[in-house]
Amino acid sequence: MLKYNFKYELKLLLRSRWIQLLSLLLLLLFGFSVLNGKQKLEKRKEVISEAQTEVEENDVMMLSLLDSVSQGHKVSVPRWTIPTSPMAVGNYYPRVASMEPQSLSFIATGQSDLYTPYVKPKVRGDDYALNFTEMTSPVQLLFGSFDLAFVIVYLLPLLIIAFSYNVLSAEKESGSLRLLLSQPIGIQKWLLQKLGLRFFWLSILVIGSMTLIFLLFGVDFASEISAFFSLLGLTLAYMLFWFALAFLINLWVGSSAKNAVSMLGLWVIFVLLVPSVLNQLGNSLYPMPSRTLMINEMRTKKTEVSKRQDEILDNFLRDHPEYAINDTTQSRGFYHRYMASQKLIREELSPIVETYEVQLQNQQGLVRKLKWISPALTMQESLNKLAGNSTSDYENFRKQVVTFAGTWREYFMPFLYNNEEFAASNYKDLPKFQFESESPATRAAVLPLLLLSLGMLGLGFLVSRNIHRNHKLIQG
Repeated sequence: MLKYNFKYELKLLLRSRWIQLLSLLLLLLFGFSVLNGKQKLEKRKEVISEAQTEVEENDVMMLSLLDSVSQGHKVSVPRWTIPTSPMAVGNYYPRVASMEPQSLSFIATGQSDLYTPYVKPKVRGDDYALNFTEMTSPVQLLFGSFDLAFVIVYLLPLLIIAFSYNVLSAEKESGSLRLLLSQPIGIQKWLLQKLGLRFFWLSILVIGSMTLIFLLFGVDFASEISAFFSLLGLTLAYMLFWFALAFLINLWVGSSAKNAVSMLGLWVIFVLLVPSVLNQLGNSLYPMPSRTLMINEMRTKKTEVSKRQDEILDNFLRDHPEYAINDTTQSRGFYHRYMASQKLIREELSPIVETYEVQLQNQQGLVRKLKWISPALTMQESLNKLAGNSTSDYENFRKQVVTFAGTWREYFMPFLYNNEEFAASNYKDLPKFQFESESPATRAAVLPLLLLSLGMLGLGFLVSRNIHRNHKLIQG
């Protein structure tokens, strides 16, 4: 029976032009989404490259100025920007702390349209004030980006619904269901075979189309083979969920019209409604403090600390004798007091910043715990993680930048408090930023999708027993 169904289903799909239509649609959708994602990826790479080029050009000018000063020549730049001053180097010649995109970052925009891909930490600045956001189009934020993740999460289920909503109901409406019931095979097994074959053919089309598009756009499979297989595994598991849902609806609901409305309603619930409800639930349970009030409180505390800078500097030098200088009365400048007060300011502001971050982490934690309610939300987060553009990836980047900002600041402290000038020989020792990305864990997302699909298939078999019994009563 399976062999007959296989041949009959293939002929049916070819005659109805489903195979041809799906092949064309998948090629167009995958092609346009990958093209759009690659363009965004190249633009972000270009932005980072321009920032790094600017730093290299500034470094050339800095070394040239250091050489001129060492030879006693006059330089035509403002006095406070001459790089012999360590604070001038720390402020006017910063390093680029960039989040380099991964090779598959084009598959999901994720948080990359909300956060800048690089930051330039300076000596004079606060860690909490580092700007990780960038200007974005409100229209783009409203509708999102047409990337591969959008096609897989939002559009692919609609194709599956159109491909599978009337497999059983069409037989009922054509009058051939009685003939099928007379065959030595249960209605649930017959339907499972039909949907299984459609899942098989659609999987072949998805894998073939995605592979072809990736090859056309020059994706390096040799270095990203495991990530590509993870992408395929996630996509197939997500497709299996929707086919399992179609199996349940075909057995449970009845007519083709009701099946279509039911599946589209479930698509709205899983893809649109549940993520929105979880977001609102997080905002209600863990409301964010007013950012305006937080900034005002920060400014107030900074003003209070700035009034005690001389006292703070004395305590700082007492705690750090290696920074003690011989003539403190003549050498106490702005930066001596400023740098000494920064540690105290960070300690004073820590509870305020922590309150904001804790609430944000609570919101994100709630969504992570309940994301399994919506396969679409699980899939979106998994694709964001695979692309390296997830919320956790940018939080990891932020923490690494804050750490580097402290390292950059601490490097110039001995120069400042020991009244040492910065020389060309010190250039090679300047701290450099190296972003360390987290490895995506896609297996954890595939397993729940598979278990959920198997659960719906099992429920379908239980439902079909009652349906099959009712059909026997009708025939009797």
